[in-house]
Amino acid sequence: MSELARTWALRLLALGIAIGIWFNASVQDRLVSSEKVVEASVSYNRPRGFIIINPVRSVNVRLLGSKKAIRQLNPYQVNVTVELSRRQEGSAIVNLEPENVSTPDGLEVAAIEPGTIRVDLEREVTQRLPVTPRLVGKPAAGAVAGEPEVFPNQVLVTGPESLLARVEALSTTPISLDGQGLPLEETVAVIPPDPLIQIVQPTKVTVKVPMRQPGDQPPAPNPRKEGT
Repeated sequence: MSELARTWALRLLALGIAIGIWFNASVQDRLVSSEKVVEASVSYNRPRGFIIINPVRSVNVRLLGSKKAIRQLNPYQVNVTVELSRRQEGSAIVNLEPENVSTPDGLEVAAIEPGTIRVDLEREVTQRLPVTPRLVGKPAAGAVAGEPEVFPNQVLVTGPESLLARVEALSTTPISLDGQGLPLEETVAVIPPDPLIQIVQPTKVTVKVPMRQPGDQPPAPNPRKEGT
């Protein structure tokens, strides 16, 4: 065999080996199974007019599939949906099944941990609550802060009935009085006391803080304060 023929024979042999290795890896990617555990977010289809107390936000889902499908999996593609639209107020234990899990094609749900979750449904109510401004710091030397006014002095909120029953007033973000000697006016956000309570409107209020200097006469009572 000539040197040229021997060289081409070796090249063809190397090419055949490379194709065989690629084919074997490709078959393994498609046929050999693998598994992966991902943390999946949980969403709820709740009944209208109800809210979930302390909902479970995520569970672990163990998935089976080909090596290629597992390797290409994005954990954000796995979600768990809990159907509650026909449930009533109160506590319930819900079983999580593979049908509750949405995954990319080619993957199978092997297990969900935990397999059950507790759901507490409570009526959602809407009401108005007064707003108390949060004042921090000290005015300039000699200045005295008067009683602040809030416009509007109530906001509309929504949340669980039992939780709102325990809330008497809402607070604002801090308003600094440090170094202030003149009347102050600021528009600030209203802060919900709990993540389950949402501010509907308005989300911001205007706070006016009068300032008195030594020797100033205290302001006359504001008749609008009565009944607010």
